[in-house]
This record gives sequence, C-alpha cells and structure tokens, in this order.
Amino acid sequence: MTTYNFHLVVTSFPFRKIKLLNVGVVLDMDKGIQRARSETEVLKVVNDKTTKYAILSHRWGTEVSYKEMTRLMKMSVQDREEVRKRDGYRKIIKSCKQAKKDGFQWLWVDTCCIDKRSSSELLEAINSMYRWYRNLKRCYMYLHDVEDLMLPTEQNFSRFGGSNGWPEWFSRGWTLQELIAPRKIEFFNCNWVSIGTKQDLTSTLEGITRIPENVLREGLDPYSWPSVAQVMSWAADRHVARVEDRAYSLLGLFGVNMPMLYGEGLKAFWRLQLEIIRVSSDHSIFAW
Repeated sequence: MTTYNFHLVVTSFPFRKIKLLNVGVVLDMDKGIQRARSETEVLKVVNDKTTKYAILSHRWGTEVSYKEMTRLMKMSVQDREEVRKRDGYRKIIKSCKQAKKDGFQWLWVDTCCIDKRSSSELLEAINSMYRWYRNLKRCYMYLHDVEDLMLPTEQNFSRFGGSNGWPEWFSRGWTLQELIAPRKIEFFNCNWVSIGTKQDLTSTLEGITRIPENVLREGLDPYSWPSVAQVMSWAADRHVARVEDRAYSLLGLFGVNMPMLYGEGLKAFWRLQLEIIRVSSDHSIFAW
C-alpha cells in the first residue's frame, strides 16, 4: 500500500458525532442566568462536518470536568464559586467569549466536553479527535506561560526550563496533532491577547517544532506525506502524563484506530506500530 492510502484511511472514517458547548448558554451561566435546564442544553451532540465550531487547545491545569460543567447551576453557591475560581473555568469563559466574538455558537474543550466516566465515550473521542481538529473552523491555542505579544524565536531555558526552552504547550504529546490538523489556528498569550495565526507564524513554528512549513500550512498532504520516521521524530521529545498516551496521541496522524487499554504500558506503542504496518509499506517505521 502506498503512502497515498494513508490519506484514504483518514478521510474514509464514517461520521462520528461531536459534543459541543453551547457558547451562549455557558456565558449566561457565568452571569448567573440559568437558561439550561438539563445537560443537553449546555452540551449538544452535532455533526462535526456540517457544524461550524471552534476548539480550545491548551495545557491542562486545574480544570472543570464534564460533570461539573453540566451541573454548575445546581451546585451550592460555595461549590460553584470554587469551580469559577479555577484556571480551567476562566479558560472556558475566555474561549467562549472569543468564539462569540468570532461568530461561533459552538465550542469544544477537551476537559469538559468528554464524559470520561464513560469508557466508550472516551474511546470514541480519542479515535475521532484528529478529524474534529481538522473539521473545525477556528482553533484557539492558549499559551499560559507566554506574556509577550509574540512567540519566542529562540530557546529560553531560564524562562521555559521545564519544556526544553520553549512554551510548555509545544512540549506536550497531544498538542502535536492539535498543531498539524487545524487549518486555522490563532495563538493567545496568558492575557488572552492574540499573538498571531499559524499561517503567519509558520517559520517560527518550524523552528520550535521541526515540522516543515508545508505541513504546517497544508496539513498531511496525501501527495507528499512525510515518512513514518519523520512524524515519529516530531513527537520524540514530547511528554505525556501516561505512557500509553505516547501511542494514543499519534493515532490520528497515522490514520489508524485501536482500542484504549490504559495499564498496558509500552505495549500501546507496539500495537500502534502494528496498526501502521497494516496500512502502510513505509519501512522507516522499523527505525522506531
């Protein structure tokens, strides 16, 4: 099978739903206006190919869960105020405000749009995530540790010592697909000030990530698909919270699906390699 068939695998996935935040309902809840009488009014299942939506990409901190987001107005005043003080809640509100400003009714945030209590929902989300990022209309990249009005162009270990001299977002495993898949990305600093788009910053982004400008601009083009080894090299220095996520975070980039088995450890990467071999004749995979 040629590398062109990688693209066929990616685009031939059947339709999968996406669960999105209703931006207007969330902003009303923040003002104390209870429009939502049930969780289905806070979050709605829609068609990801026909719905115009934005996504927040970010580094996790103190976040808001699915259960907390859908039951916010039913909490006691004390519990609700505790949630509202979290960095994760402020990110949701800021991104909702930005989405509303940009004309979007719907927003996806990984921390509160997936009910992680459901193993089937989590499995579907991880296997669908690349396409969700590919089909979005705008992606907001929030860089919590960048104060300046521009991305750094040189490594700064005194400022970003724990992430190889670059903002922490660029050191995480899951954010690799979040950078490559979307066509339209806008970067924001810690104060939610826009510091540029992916299209404007491709040269800087290539310097940070080693991903070629053509991939950053066009995504994974079926006619000039990078080798397996090259994609693996982009992920090599990135960090994940669980060892299995080193494999799971790459599924979309290689257009493969497989079940999540947290607890399997390094076997996850071995299973990923087998899935790649099944759909590709690219022998560079054996370098890994």
